[in-house]
Amino acid sequence: MMSSKSTHPAIYRASQFFAALQASLSVWAGGGRSGLSPADQSLVSSILPEASQQRLFAQMLPNDQRHAVAVARTLRQAGHNQPALLQAALLHDVGKCLGQPIVYRVLIVLAEAFWPEALVRLSTASAEGTGVSWWRRPFVIHAHHPSIGAAWAQEAGCDPLTIDLIAQHQDLLGEAITAEQRLLAVLQWADGMN
Repeated sequence: MMSSKSTHPAIYRASQFFAALQASLSVWAGGGRSGLSPADQSLVSSILPEASQQRLFAQMLPNDQRHAVAVARTLRQAGHNQPALLQAALLHDVGKCLGQPIVYRVLIVLAEAFWPEALVRLSTASAEGTGVSWWRRPFVIHAHHPSIGAAWAQEAGCDPLTIDLIAQHQDLLGEAITAEQRLLAVLQWADGMN
């Protein structure tokens, strides 16, 4: 995947879209990149030693799995080998597996860039407490996937620091002061690069 650092954001997002689209196609339709390589699988097993953690990772869509592995590899290549950070890299988007079709992902990226207020409204459950209509559900999942993923990571026996990093991976950071905030900043950097 091309680096967001050297590419115009629109081109980078378009490349992500087409990679995700290809990943979702059957082999006969030109896809076939649905599985991880043996090296990727080995990396996942080394970072997520518990079977419950590996099952959680396996719930993710193939494109999300490849993104997560790329984030973990970026961190390792930059010299970051803290176990909780690497676990968070692999599991930070696991909450999205509740349902975010690719069309919605495109709409979310566009709304984040051009109309963030609309995204906030679409991502909020109704005031009456009657639930969320089917067409708004992916927007709500997007807004809450960090807390959903953190809860699942806790159930899977992840380290408390991993859980915190997953829960906060989309939070805005001010000055990174604490050790945890520095790790969060590094996770956000690697996520943005992939």
